[in-house]
Amino acid sequence: MASSSSSSAGPEIPWVEKYRPTKVADIVGNEDAVARLQVIARDGNMPNLILAGPPGTGKTTSILALAHELLGPNYREAVLELNASDDRYVKYFPHSDFVHYLLELVYVYLLCLLLSYGMKISMTSGAQQALRRTMEIYSNSTRFGLACNTSSKIIEPIQSRCALVRFARLSDQEILGRLMVVVAAEQVPYVPEGLEAIIFTADGDMRQALNNLQATNSGFGFVNQENVFKVCDQPHPLHVKNMVRQVIEGKFDDACAGLKKLYDLGYSPTDIITTLFRIIKNYDMPEYLKLEFMKETGFAHMRICDGVGSYLQLCGLLAKLALVRETAKAA
Repeated sequence: MASSSSSSAGPEIPWVEKYRPTKVADIVGNEDAVARLQVIARDGNMPNLILAGPPGTGKTTSILALAHELLGPNYREAVLELNASDDRYVKYFPHSDFVHYLLELVYVYLLCLLLSYGMKISMTSGAQQALRRTMEIYSNSTRFGLACNTSSKIIEPIQSRCALVRFARLSDQEILGRLMVVVAAEQVPYVPEGLEAIIFTADGDMRQALNNLQATNSGFGFVNQENVFKVCDQPHPLHVKNMVRQVIEGKFDDACAGLKKLYDLGYSPTDIITTLFRIIKNYDMPEYLKLEFMKETGFAHMRICDGVGSYLQLCGLLAKLALVRETAKAA
């Protein structure tokens, strides 16, 4: 059964945009944050906002939905959306004349300014200071919505002028509920194991989940576990789970052989250890052993992030896990 969207003429719309909620009440997860935004939409009194949280948790959707509800038909004329990764605009923030020109160009009820503070892309301190001054000048007619991953990267003068709304990663059930809506609307053929694989690869990121679902459906026409992991190209959790089981059972050589197989397939040490940590976190084992495994995995992950990402590093981690298991067994 082919999806209904693929049979239509022209390029396919990304499902992330096609099914983006336009009302605050329709946003999935983060009930406390959504409730605060609903109060703002109902009262019509919006302060400057900072929406902080991991990617794909609904920050951009929330502020755009709030703007839709506050502005109604004036939304397109009254909202100016910028992104910190867009050099064409953000690099001009230190030059206040350009910013003032932008604001005067748009009939402003609300300025929705979406800034992405990633690890590599962010506004400089000088640009943020210029933004702070702009917020002061246009405080009578403009409200700013800042979306970021880490609020601490925003300078204090801006933080003190904004209300902070925090977003957390979405639960598996919340992502599954939204996936079922999209699957039904697009008539996507699937098996439950395929949706479980999508949820696993998304790790609380709704955007990632919808993109993986669409990519799997477009590439294979059927959503099952094998196809999902081909598209996402992550280490298969069953292989990693077998490694953990072999370490716990004392089969260290078999665990190293499984690790070697994953490494030879081209997966990076970061991919392998990230999946390993998530498997250990949910593995059924004694609590003390799980905590020790997570601690050693965390230390190894830190060393890999520092640049020591070799096969030997991963084998050393398995050896430490085996040693922890022997120590726990002796105790």
